[in-house]
Amino acid sequence: MKPVIRAFFKTLRLVLGPVMLLKERVTQPKGVQRDPAAQAAVDLQCQSLALYQFNTCPFCIKVRQEMRRLSLPIEKRDAQHHAAHRDELLQGSGANKVPCLKITDANGHTQWLQDSTAIVGYLRASFQR
Repeated sequence: MKPVIRAFFKTLRLVLGPVMLLKERVTQPKGVQRDPAAQAAVDLQCQSLALYQFNTCPFCIKVRQEMRRLSLPIEKRDAQHHAAHRDELLQGSGANKVPCLKITDANGHTQWLQDSTAIVGYLRASFQR
């Protein structure tokens, strides 16, 4: 019975995945326009952030849409298909749960923020005008 259930969900992901990615592309929000100096400061801040995500995860799509809306060039790391990213996520956050935002401060201390609502809240608080 287990192989049948796994096959069902794998097929479901194969069918719905491209639809979700198409919807994400079609509904992309327009990014915030900042003056070049302000955007350069935001770009510098974003270098200490990394988003661990799966391409077709609806919660990851929610976070990526907010990143686009706020014009944030945060590095995206695929924890589904890249074993190194998946291992780093598991070791750092303690779970293979996405989306997960890795925040490294100026002192080199790392914080792992899970849950799409918490990540969106953090991004808005940190980068909204």
